[in-house]
Amino acid sequence: MQDYTREAGVRNLERQVGAVCRKSAVKIAGGEWTHVVITPELVRSQLKKEKFESESLEDMEIPGIATGLAVTETGGNIIFIEATRMRGQGKLNLTGHLGDVMRESAQIAHSYVRSKSDQLGIDADQFEKTDVHLHVPAGAVPKDGPSAGIAMVLAMASLFTGRSVRGDVGMTGEVTLRGRLLPVGGIKMKMLAAHRAGLTTVIIPKRNKKDLVDLPDEVRNTMLFVAVERIDEALDVAFCAKENADDNLPLNAKV
Repeated sequence: MQDYTREAGVRNLERQVGAVCRKSAVKIAGGEWTHVVITPELVRSQLKKEKFESESLEDMEIPGIATGLAVTETGGNIIFIEATRMRGQGKLNLTGHLGDVMRESAQIAHSYVRSKSDQLGIDADQFEKTDVHLHVPAGAVPKDGPSAGIAMVLAMASLFTGRSVRGDVGMTGEVTLRGRLLPVGGIKMKMLAAHRAGLTTVIIPKRNKKDLVDLPDEVRNTMLFVAVERIDEALDVAFCAKENADDNLPLNAKV
């Protein structure tokens, strides 16, 4: 039903379930059916075109893209942070209907990557000769909050190093200028969204590890949660090759 209703409660869900039941009852009363088994295919045939479309994981072949996690009025969702660059004078351009807090997170991410250019193997002169444009798609939807900070760092680090971020890795966490990862809210909804989107690994702040106990077993047993304290740990996870993922994820936070 996730493609037919989006809300914090269950009122519209009840309406959609009722619609399927009524349509099925008509079929049975008319003699077309003798019984009914509710399946995803039946729901689609009865309710017709989906009203909502959920984001799903993408194969990140182009450097400059990272998958973040967000909480909206209708629950959790994944968001793609996109970064590109062009010749310029070191300016940072931000688009995507971002609020003040999220814009500050982008500025922190840009400053952090720039300050760690030596460790990341980036030519520091690139920052003075390059303008960076960071965009969060779905520009008509207002977005705010600090939890996309880690995804912004990964997107920019990917852009300047030329290394793609793994498409099956999602992340959430507030970033400081020192590279610390601070806890954020909405962990349960974000992890459910990550699972729904097909992500296999999620990077979270270490102080959010305790929030994983609220997750259903289906989610906890099929995903890998990596709890980190600093950004450099997240870089190691996000940039590692998929075939070596198990060897590079020592902070399994499954509970």
